[in-house]
Parts: sequence; C-alpha cells; structure tokens
Amino acid sequence: MGEGYKVIKIVELLRQSDQGGVEKYYSHTIKTRGGTVLSVDIVLADFTAEKTAPILAKRATDADKILSL
Repeated sequence: MGEGYKVIKIVELLRQSDQGGVEKYYSHTIKTRGGTVLSVDIVLADFTAEKTAPILAKRATDADKILSL
C-alpha cells in the first residue's frame, strides 16, 4: 500500500458516450489506508500507470479525510 491505497480489482466496462457510440472505461476497486473500500472509474485515455496513480491517490486521501470526521 505505497500511496495510501491498494488496488483490489480492475474491471473493464463499456458505456454509451454523450456523443453517441460507446466508450471504454475501467472501474478500480481500491482499499484505502483507513480501510475504506471504494470504486473509481478511469476512462481509457487515462488508463496508464502515470495518469491513474494520482487519481487513485487523491480519491483515497479524500475518503480517509472524510472517514476521520
């Protein structure tokens, strides 16, 4: 759990896009350092280690801050 979260599962999904047609996205299930389990959707264009890591880290940090309220 290097960045405050651990990726539990990644699922590839399709949905209808606003412009018509379909778009691919990835639903990441993560567990935060505080124990919160949540899903974060990442679009295909952002599905790289460099782009996904900061998105997941921010969501994990935000969830743990809310948990501590």
